Amino acid sequence: MDFDQNEDIPDLRSPQQSPPPGYIPPVSYYPPPMPPRKSSAWKIFVRIILVMSILANILMFVMLLGLGAFLVTGHGMLSEHLIRESDAKDKIAVISVEGIIHSQLADSVYDQLEAAASDRNVKGLIVRVNSPGGTISGSDGIYHMIQQYRKEHSKPVVAFMQGVAASGGYYASVACEKIIAEPTTITGSIGVISWWLVVQELLEDKLGIMPVTVKSGRKKDWPTSFRKPDAEELEYIENKLIRPAYGRFLTVIAEGRKGILTVGEIAPLADGAIFAAEEARKEKLIDDIGYLDDAIAMVKSMAGIQDARVIEYRRPFSFGDLLIQKNNTLKIDRNTLYEIGTPQILYLWSAY
Repeated sequence: MDFDQNEDIPDLRSPQQSPPPGYIPPVSYYPPPMPPRKSSAWKIFVRIILVMSILANILMFVMLLGLGAFLVTGHGMLSEHLIRESDAKDKIAVISVEGIIHSQLADSVYDQLEAAASDRNVKGLIVRVNSPGGTISGSDGIYHMIQQYRKEHSKPVVAFMQGVAASGGYYASVACEKIIAEPTTITGSIGVISWWLVVQELLEDKLGIMPVTVKSGRKKDWPTSFRKPDAEELEYIENKLIRPAYGRFLTVIAEGRKGILTVGEIAPLADGAIFAAEEARKEKLIDDIGYLDDAIAMVKSMAGIQDARVIEYRRPFSFGDLLIQKNNTLKIDRNTLYEIGTPQILYLWSAY
């Protein structure tokens, strides 16, 4: 056979000859080297770190939940704010009774008194009252707490009336050893008031609603908003609610102003009338007229100290306050309806 015809085929084995166009030489493939195996000790260490990280995250989550509850509810320690500066170690604490008196305000007063009681540097208290009064139970609760503080700690407690200290506001003030009022203060209004709404005609004549009451005795629903009270019902309310609360008011004043006023002297003043500061001092309902610095000087003198820092207690602002403001809308529920339809027996100056 003649092989000369294959002379045109290049000999690739010859280094002098170049490969033909389009020729792709074979590429050798080598797998990447395997990473070295980790030791068992390293694996155990990594697992321990992972478990500790998970536990730390769980703990942090629980702490955040607790912090969130604190910020939303506002519960926690009261913060101390300086009113009058001094280098002295001794303190005079100002306890605030401000606004309509109710159970929440009574709770706030309790917290403030507890904070003062736990501070050995507090040598006396000023109870700053700016309130027209409120519920009987709230007013009496504040009175009792101040009396209890005085018995347990034997420190001077002075009431400082600022603006309005009427009815329940005066009731709380007489728990203090001395009472001083600003010159423009309105006080007095010693007495009890009650009111409720009668919606019988609105429901029956305007809305066509007929209330139905089933009761075990005829006095069970006295008084009621579903009908106009008769003379017997009004006398019943006066005897059962108004007079006992009124008598309690006179007794509390007599105890608080012991040696200054008797029940017989208080009774003519207890017709609900209000008194300006000067008239209240003339009638011996208060001891003196002055301002906060005068009240501070009075406590220093009674405590036998030369100087003191004057502080007050405040609750830190919380996100709960924002939520309350944001959701401050009128909501009618069963409790609201009960409060509207139930007579309120109050130590309150109603003209406020």
